[in-house]
Amino acid sequence: MHRISVASDAPALVLAIPGQAGDLVAELADQIAEAAADSCPGVDIRIGYLSGTEDNLASALSWEQGNGSAAAPQAVVVPLLAGPHPAFDLQIATILSQSSAPVMLAAHLGPHPLLAGALHDRLSEVGLARASRARGLNIAAGSNGVLVIADRGPQAINDAGVTAVLLAARLAVPVVPASLGDSGSISGALERLREAGASHPAIAPCLIGPETDPNELTQLSGAIDAPCAAPLGTHQAVAQLVAVRYGEALARISVASH
Repeated sequence: MHRISVASDAPALVLAIPGQAGDLVAELADQIAEAAADSCPGVDIRIGYLSGTEDNLASALSWEQGNGSAAAPQAVVVPLLAGPHPAFDLQIATILSQSSAPVMLAAHLGPHPLLAGALHDRLSEVGLARASRARGLNIAAGSNGVLVIADRGPQAINDAGVTAVLLAARLAVPVVPASLGDSGSISGALERLREAGASHPAIAPCLIGPETDPNELTQLSGAIDAPCAAPLGTHQAVAQLVAVRYGEALARISVASH
């Protein structure tokens, strides 16, 4: 487990959750926050939704105002996103720009080797890959390649491409990234898989969950006749990466202060 040690006056860790509070999303966010707390003992961890009036990001940050040094960041905002997302990134930037408290924005959770391991686990959970990386892909349901789905935009595809390379090294089969909702991206990725000899791919969503309508994945799975693993959700790698990105932000704060 990734664990970081921080000072007692370290900035709060605020998870920026796409969408608004709801039973399923709140449960997922709470579980990730609790698991992240194990990696960041003693850190004040909060949840802020990007939409709605309940527990939103703006209110999570307003609690910080007036505390601590006027110059030092009082919170580190970690987006609960595996990669860039034009709409949600803009929402986060807008909310942070309106905060009167000094705040630092951490990087997206991916790309990172931990994400490749998490995608491998999700594929293995539905019989689409063996749990042991040394034994390679299990040809369940006729799958012989993997389509890594990012959400959304060209930068998200680029970042997912790094994770796809890491996943391909684990599975020893063709793995290609594509963007959810972009038919051209998906058809191009499928063509690349076919050229590599993978005519029946499985889908590995490089997504946490709240940023995406699950029906889109269901529709994509049916449209291309490919089995689909679950989003990353509460996989332990997600909480570990939250801690990693928070720790990286603290390092940048430390460097800036000197």
